[in-house]
Amino acid sequence: MTSNIHIVKHPRIIERKKVFFQIMFYAFIVDILNATKYNGRMSDDKFFTHPVHDWQRRYEALRASFVDRLPAGIVGDRFGYSKNYVLLLRHLFMQGKIDFSEPVPEGKLARRAVSTEVRQKIRNWRENNLSAGQIAECLSEDGIEISVRTVERVLREEGFPKLPRRSRLKMAMTVKGAHIPDKSKVITAGDMDGQRIQSPSAGLFVFAPFLAQLDIDGIVGSAGLPGSKVIPAKNYLSSFLALKLLGTERYAHVGDHSFDPGLGLFAGLNVLPKCTAMSTYSYSLDEVHILRLQEAFVRQGKRLGLYDGNMINLDFHTVPHYGDESELEKHWAGARGKVMKGALTLFAQDAETKLMLYTAADIKRSEADDQVLSFLSFWRKIHRGIKPTLVFDSKFTGYDQLSELNIQNIKFLTLRRRGKALIKSLDSIGPWKRIHIPHPKRKFPDPLVHESSITLRNYKGSLRQVVVKGNGHEKPAFLISNDFDMPLELMVGNYARRWRVENGISEDVKFFHLNALSSPILIKVHFDVVMTMIADTLYSMLARKLRGFEDCEAHKIYRHFIKGKGTIMVENGVVNVIYPRRAHNPILRAVPWDNLPCLIPALGNAKLRLSFL
Repeated sequence: MTSNIHIVKHPRIIERKKVFFQIMFYAFIVDILNATKYNGRMSDDKFFTHPVHDWQRRYEALRASFVDRLPAGIVGDRFGYSKNYVLLLRHLFMQGKIDFSEPVPEGKLARRAVSTEVRQKIRNWRENNLSAGQIAECLSEDGIEISVRTVERVLREEGFPKLPRRSRLKMAMTVKGAHIPDKSKVITAGDMDGQRIQSPSAGLFVFAPFLAQLDIDGIVGSAGLPGSKVIPAKNYLSSFLALKLLGTERYAHVGDHSFDPGLGLFAGLNVLPKCTAMSTYSYSLDEVHILRLQEAFVRQGKRLGLYDGNMINLDFHTVPHYGDESELEKHWAGARGKVMKGALTLFAQDAETKLMLYTAADIKRSEADDQVLSFLSFWRKIHRGIKPTLVFDSKFTGYDQLSELNIQNIKFLTLRRRGKALIKSLDSIGPWKRIHIPHPKRKFPDPLVHESSITLRNYKGSLRQVVVKGNGHEKPAFLISNDFDMPLELMVGNYARRWRVENGISEDVKFFHLNALSSPILIKVHFDVVMTMIADTLYSMLARKLRGFEDCEAHKIYRHFIKGKGTIMVENGVVNVIYPRRAHNPILRAVPWDNLPCLIPALGNAKLRLSFL
């Protein structure tokens, strides 16, 4: 009777037997090789107990471990290895990762023959400062597998010295292997002649004629802005403006545009400067430089008739800081609805055109009340003979400063700080008068008003007070002014329009991204605010030329007309920017570009030609 019982051996037992027979086979082969090679030395047992060559030491250590079954510590002491290294040898051998094939005979090197064609390639790559490792990679891409050592030998034979040790950054590679952009340098249209560039930021070139119209070169010269040895001041300023006009969220994100040569061409550079360089430049500007820049820009805007100047809205805005350690004071942040650490900034807006015409930054709480007088001093340097009406809220300044404005014959319109007693007094006042405010979008165009003349503590003289209720707010508003001749309807309507400055600042913060102080790359706050003012003006100048979009905000203009790719070709010193077909191209074609100076100021006033397909 045939038995159906089968003995099944454990896989680990089978693996151990395989390893044992493999060791015995290698031992037999090596003994034969040694007998052939060393002849008389076979009788000397030191050859086995004190091996000279590394390959033999590893072999004897493994043999003692597997065949003689000696502990790893004893094997290591005998052959000069650590215990962990012996365990590693065992593991590598069992995985088939150690080769005990016949070694190269002593005194001879196995050199690979390298053809003349390959040698020429190696020479050419070394002339371009490629390392031996990089040359080996290039050869591998061409289907030629040569080790780095062979490449090094060929380079020695060809008479090339070793390259100095370089970091990956110096080799234009980061640690992770990603390419880094070139260093920024000034270029001219002649340097780019004959080149064709596909730029994702080509829409930015529609602002170049308006920059030329503003004479940005003259503004930089009047401000006396410093430049570096590599990058002049106007190119730095154009780089900041390029990022502002694109709505780049943070200056730390400038790396997103580092490989766009079209954006660099707009700034007169091969590529935009890195974020650290831009941060360093902003902090090299002191307050005198920034004030002169602002003054020169607003003066040029006045020459072009950009401002009305009869009524100015003033308001504070807090640029927030989210860090734990900061010496900044806490201020009210209206957008956040709370008090928080930040840099207090001031904006002055032309009420008629909604353009910003003055900024101040990093204001301390003790200095806030005097900012209205600082603005007045700035205004008189530019708009001599014009006395505007200033509109601001109740906490913008104090009554002492209001008295000073009245002495200087400056009209103002503001709110009175209302307390519980002032609210209770409404029950005893009268009569009330209903007025109509002509504004098509106003939800409550017919409020009730009560007019009277009052005096306030710390204010020298009398004030005109207008109490407004029925305007959509739960509590009535107490308007005060030193202008007794302004009609009631105009007085209420003008203060209602002051809220536009808050909306304008909100839009600028949202699109132009006033750089948060907690950003990894810091930009001087006042310089950042001035760049926001200039970018906002450029968007307004473009919007005035776009039929049907004259009153649109910057983010809408960007989405419809600026955002998008384009082709840039430089021919005979002329920069041709070609925009693909888009729905709003007919509006851009209707702009009278021939009446504008179609030049690129940062590129040495190179000629610009815009084509909309």
